[in-house]
Formats: sequence, C-alpha cells, structure tokens
Amino acid sequence: MRLAAVAGVGLLLSACSMGGMFGGGAPAADTQALQNATASPAEMAAASPALPAIATECPPIKVRPGAEALYFYGKGQVGNPHDLQYQAVIDKQSRNCVVSNGLITVKMGVVGRLMLGPSGNQQSVDLPLRFAVTRGDNSPLYSELYQIPVAVTPPAQAGDFVKVVEGVQIPYVQGDEITIWVGFDSGSKKS
Repeated sequence: MRLAAVAGVGLLLSACSMGGMFGGGAPAADTQALQNATASPAEMAAASPALPAIATECPPIKVRPGAEALYFYGKGQVGNPHDLQYQAVIDKQSRNCVVSNGLITVKMGVVGRLMLGPSGNQQSVDLPLRFAVTRGDNSPLYSELYQIPVAVTPPAQAGDFVKVVEGVQIPYVQGDEITIWVGFDSGSKKS
C-alpha cells in the first residue's frame, strides 16, 4: 500500500513538473502542495527495500602521504634533476558509493599526468597505481595494484592518465571509519 502511495506521489510530481515545462501556466494550490511534498527516509526505505540508496557518508578518498608523485631516474643518479627521466603526479581523485544489503559498493578514480624529465625519451610508460580501502584501525579491506599505461606522443613531453575502478564492495557497519587510499606504488614500478 505504501509502495503504491509513494509511486503515485512520484507520478504526480513528474506529471506536474512536465506540465510546467510545456507551458501549463501557474500551478493550482493543491498541485503546489504536492510539488513540495517529501517522503521520510523510513517511508522511502519501506517503499523500495530492494533499490539501493545513495550512501549518506561515502568514505573519503585520500592520496597516501608520500605516494602522490613518482620519480624515475633510470640508471642515473637518484635526486639529480639532470638524470630525471620522468615524473608522474596524481592531480585529482574522486569516488561515489551506493549502499545495499550491508555493503558499500564504491566507484573510485584518479586523474594524473606524466611528464618527461631532461633525460626522458619514453613514448610509453606503465605507472604502478594502488587503490586500497582500510577500516579505522588500518585493517585492510581491499588492495589492488594496477599498471596504468601512459602514452607520450612526440613532440609532446607529457601525457595524461585516468584510472577508474568500479564495483569494489566493502562490508559496512554504521559508525565504521573507512578510508579509500590511492597512490603510486614505487616498489612495483615498471618502466
């Protein structure tokens, strides 16, 4: 019965909105009341328990300290700017979540850039990028290393990369402090 009521209100709201879009004039007083009606979270959950709800608190995504950039010197002297072949940086990170049946399903991603250094002439580089999810006490819930191919087409001296990981499911207990981490895994670097 509640499902029918919520579905009816949704249908009325969509019809009212479409009417205004097609020049229906000013809404009647009872139509205005329906346009401003809202269902409580409990009513929404009861009406559609099988439908996922957007997580109210999606875990934050952070770049692991010290893993925001990767420098490759090849056989040159590490730290000498003249021997730098390339460096890569993470520019932005983002995530979104859906909660359903006690799981948070996360979609996470990063955008970054690879830049050739004074000794660099690579046209293709595989960057080691790790996504991890931890619980408050740093208990690992997920960890995966990805090799991200980045092309540098001459005469360009840089190339952008994007990596999106979807469908990562994390058991959710309300009150958990969960953090999503991303960063370069320099111990696994491939040139």
